[in-house]
Amino acid sequence: MGASIGSLTRPATAEKTGATTEPWAIRWLLILVGLAFLSLFLFVPLALVFASAFEKGIAPYWASITEPDTLSAIRLTLITAGITVPLNIFFGLTAAWAITKFEFRGKNLLITLIDLPFSVSPVISGMIFVLLFGAQGLMGNWLMDHDIKIIFTPIAIVLATLFVTFPFVARELIPLMQAQGKEEEEAAMTMGAGGFRTFCKITLPNIKWGLLYGVILCNARAMGEFGAVSVVSGHIAGLTNTMPLQIEILYNEYSKNQSVPAFAVASLLAFLAILTLIAKGLVEWRARSTGQTA
Repeated sequence: MGASIGSLTRPATAEKTGATTEPWAIRWLLILVGLAFLSLFLFVPLALVFASAFEKGIAPYWASITEPDTLSAIRLTLITAGITVPLNIFFGLTAAWAITKFEFRGKNLLITLIDLPFSVSPVISGMIFVLLFGAQGLMGNWLMDHDIKIIFTPIAIVLATLFVTFPFVARELIPLMQAQGKEEEEAAMTMGAGGFRTFCKITLPNIKWGLLYGVILCNARAMGEFGAVSVVSGHIAGLTNTMPLQIEILYNEYSKNQSVPAFAVASLLAFLAILTLIAKGLVEWRARSTGQTA
């Protein structure tokens, strides 16, 4: 056993040593290139967003984000995320449990369907819902006969957001649960534990950090989705505009010298993104410290 452990650790040690013995000029060159890239494409644009938002002071900034249409957009964004994230948690848990713990017909098809939103443009995703529920869509006549409207309503926004975000939780959990295997669950069931108790006492504690990581990514995408939501929303001010759509409308309506409202909403969305990155980093750190992967 000692020899096998040594054989496992030696390559990692050698790899680490080789990676840290590059000439100092190459190391500093790589560091400077990385910093320049981050500054040009991340830090500078982010700083410009906040600088433009506050360039006329706190009062115009506050007036911009408390404007009724903007408050409606913020509220709709939070409601959409509040609906789609719990649904994706339920779907992700059940799909990952079924795929990793059981063998059944259609398993590969289910995995393919989970990956579908990753391979389809968000705009195409929105068009799918228009073709299904629009006035000229597949179900359009039936919906009109029953006085039901989906397209150009918050319902369509929730559906479109749900479609583009549902892979995140499942895709974080499936490889994690596959790596952990199912021996612990089988042992618990042979000792008389039911399926729900086994899930709560064994499976969930083992995947909690991966689950939280998937939830963070899902929430970030739900709040920042633009393409699919833009197609199905109708851009109705005060009703179907989310924060990304409101930013676009405000920026198009105002000249460069009057762009504070657009940048104010953009700064709020950027702040939420920064909080998401901080939460993501904390989850990754916590997962590493407990020996899990996120």
